[in-house]
Parts: sequence; structure tokens; C-alpha cells
Amino acid sequence: MDDVPNASEVRPPSFAHNAERMIPAPQLRSRGSATQLVVDGAPFLILGGELGNSSASSPESLSAVWPRVVAMGLNTVLLPVYWELIEPEEGHFDFTLLSIALAGARAHGLRLVLLWFGSWKNSMSTYVPSWVKTQRSRFPLAERTDGSRMEILSPFSEENVRADSRAFAALMRRLAQIDSRERTVILVQVENEVGMLEEAADRSPVARASFSAPVPSGLLARGPAGTWPEVFGERAEEAFMAYHLARYVDRVASAGKAEHPLPMFVNAALNRPGRVPGEYPSGGPLPHLFDVWRAGAPAIDFLSPDIYLPGFTRWCEAYRRPGHPLFIPEIANGPAAASQVFCAVGQYDAIGFSPFAIDTMADAAAAALKDSYGLLRELAHHVLDNQGTGRMGGAILDSEGPASEVRLGGAVLTLRHDYTFEWSGPARETTPWPTSGALVVATGPREYLVAGSGVIVTFADEERRRPLGFLQVDEGRFAGTHFVPGRRLNGDETHQGRHVRIPFGKCGLQRVRLYDY
Repeated sequence: MDDVPNASEVRPPSFAHNAERMIPAPQLRSRGSATQLVVDGAPFLILGGELGNSSASSPESLSAVWPRVVAMGLNTVLLPVYWELIEPEEGHFDFTLLSIALAGARAHGLRLVLLWFGSWKNSMSTYVPSWVKTQRSRFPLAERTDGSRMEILSPFSEENVRADSRAFAALMRRLAQIDSRERTVILVQVENEVGMLEEAADRSPVARASFSAPVPSGLLARGPAGTWPEVFGERAEEAFMAYHLARYVDRVASAGKAEHPLPMFVNAALNRPGRVPGEYPSGGPLPHLFDVWRAGAPAIDFLSPDIYLPGFTRWCEAYRRPGHPLFIPEIANGPAAASQVFCAVGQYDAIGFSPFAIDTMADAAAAALKDSYGLLRELAHHVLDNQGTGRMGGAILDSEGPASEVRLGGAVLTLRHDYTFEWSGPARETTPWPTSGALVVATGPREYLVAGSGVIVTFADEERRRPLGFLQVDEGRFAGTHFVPGRRLNGDETHQGRHVRIPFGKCGLQRVRLYDY
């Protein structure tokens, strides 16, 4: 049962081609100001979805996943791998579910991102094996101030990190044996939403002793040597936990990379405004702890936000940094996702986007995401060719932020929510307005592609700020790299030459050619 079924039975043509020659491993590569994910030697855009937490825990639940995600137009599935199921007895590994997942993905032409549910999942240690849970003296838990235990493995235990590293290394070793030719798995997430809950820090005796020690020299670029409070002030406990959680995760990741060196990342449960460490996962890979995590976990290639809070663009800006790509492994799977993906890819050069619990997404939201993903598949060559070049932008629009400016190709593009249009009628009275979004690409002098839903775009010369006129506005689609025009929109659809408009509720693409008048 542990072996992948016969490759000829499950591998679509793309994977069969891979097997004929050794394909380079997935990697990250700089392109201008962006960092791209390279798969099979070419840039790749993850149009993904993350399964529910338990959806990969049995063959039956996995088999139900594939038809739905294929129908939604995904090219990648984010799939949990559970420590308790691959090592039910210490030192005895069962990779049956991994093999079934690989076979299913290959049969449906999908890539996988594996999510290692090891020591921590949403801060807690609920996916560790029973033999870890029941040996408390050997595998110690973090403690509260009063000495009571939390169901969180202590990152200060050598036994804890050694056991997790051994299991993760076994997983990656097995993956190297059964996926080095096909390259079905393109990324690996190490742990899930690491951080301390209820308390800002582990307050066990060993943790307290470590907190009293000097800050490690690798973190002292910010100033002189000293204790944690002396160096980090009021954020000392959280910085202390971030560093030690990062060191633990780094050891796990390093053990895995030694067996199969795929790009690896960690994801963050974000800190809600007004909450203090411990009310959100203290010490996680958050924006204000970025430098601590980068210093503590060099084996981790990038940090990623799980976005369930308001302020979508703020979180994207916080995680898209020089030499560091934006990847959104989890985002709320509501109707806004279909618009947010255009902004993430267009404005922030995201390498991928993935709503959570994709297998239970509501039908209307799933249909909207399918339309967005379908359009981005057509545009993938333009998106990937223009990442990091300054020729691409995007916006997310709602009643709190109904307009945004983008400067591209010598023009200022003003993107507005469709409900700002005077002909939008009663829809404008809706509170709050539904989210809309767009991606724009400068494809040549005074030529642009506009893709998205619920958006109005006007163009002005960047230097003189004078409006630009439309030579041509064409609806259309791409067949490969060739634009196939549809309707010519030089009348009511452009408000007699005033703007480009893709109405809300419709996902569309228009090619715009401008002139000075």
C-alpha cells in the first residue's frame, strides 16, 4: 500500500515528460525586484487552495477532494501531512497517505505544497503522536507562570526537537525516493502557525534560565550586548520566544533539506490590533519579528501571512520584501478571495495564493474564484514575464478604500470600485460594498491589459496629468500567448471614451490602446 501506483496509470503528460529526464528541483530565483518560484525550470504561479485540517487524514477524504479542486481551476493543492499518522509508533513510519496524495495529484495534473503538522499546529501540539503525548517527562510541555502545563511542546527541549526532526527527515527522505523525477511537491511548510498562546512565553524552569542568559550574538546587529530585556525592551519575552521557536524550526527544516532540498516556509497567525502577545500567537513569524526569525531560521526560505484580518494590502506589504516573496498559503475563503488574488499577483508579485478549506468553499465564492483563476491562467505568461519589472500593478477596492492609483508605462491609472459609477444604480446603496479588484499590465507604449472584476479605470499622462483617450478597447482572451479580441468597446461600455469598466459580478479582460488628444 505504501508504494505510489504504477506511474503510467497516474501521470498526465506533463509528469510523464518530467520522468524522461531529470528536472531541476523547485527553487526561488530573483527577477528584478521580485522573487519567483521556478518549477520544472520555468517560473510558476500557484493558483492554489488549502484543504481543511482533516481532509487529508484518510484515503476516502482525499479521494473526494480531487474532482472539486479540478473543477475550480486550481493548479496546486496545499495538503497537510500529520506526524501522528506517519509515525504512529516511534521509529516506524507509514507513508501510505503520502503515496495516495501524490498519485491523486498526478492523476489530476496538480502540484502539491505539503504542510508539516509536526510539533505545532495553530500553536498547539495536537497532531503529535500518542507516544509523544503520553511521555511527559521525556517530551516536556511549555508552562504557565503558575507552573501548570499547556498543550504546547516546549521549544527548549532537545528531545522534542530531535524527535520532530527525525520524523520530518524521514518524510523528506521518502519524498526524495518517490518524487525526485515527477516533482509533484513544489514547496513545504514547516509546522503551522507557530507561537505561544495564553502566555507570551514558556515559563518553565529551563526557559526562564535561558531568558536570563545574554542575547545570542547573532541578534546583536541592533545594538550592544545585553540581556533580553536590555536589548529588546518591552518586547523582550516575545523576541525571546521568536528566536527559540525559529531555532527549533530551523533544525527541523535543516534535517528535511538534508534529505530533499525543496524550498521551505513558515506561516503566521497574524496579530490582531489591540491584542497583546499570548492573545495572539506570541513569537510567531510576524512582521515585527521578521529579523529575529530570519536570524534564527536561515534554513527557512520565506515567511508567509495567513490573512483573516482586515487590512489585506497592509499584510501584503509587510511580507513582500526585497529578496523575499509574498506567498499567501491561507486566506478566508469568502467571496472577496476572487478579487484579492488579482491585487496580490499584480501589485505584490505574489508567487501564489490559496484560500483555506477550499474543499468546503461556498458555491458562489468557488465559482467566482474559478473565474479569477481561469483568467490568471490565460495571463500567466504576462504575469510571470512582468514580475519585478515595474510594468505591473493591481488594487483591491471596497467601500473603505474605493479608489487606488497605479503608475505604469508613463501613465497614472486610477482604479475605482464599480459602485462609484453613476450608472451603478441601487447597488451603490449596499453597505458594505462587496470587494472588487484588478490587475493591470503595461504591455507596450500606451498599451495596457486590464483584468479583474468590479473595476473602473481611467488613464492620465503621468507628467502632465492630462486624460488620455482610447484608440481601442477590446474585450478578449488569450490563446497561448496570442490575444484573441472579442467586442470592440468604444461606446457605452467605455462611457463614450471616459473609462474602462469591468462591471461587478463579471470577471473580464480588456486590452486598451491610448492616445494623447
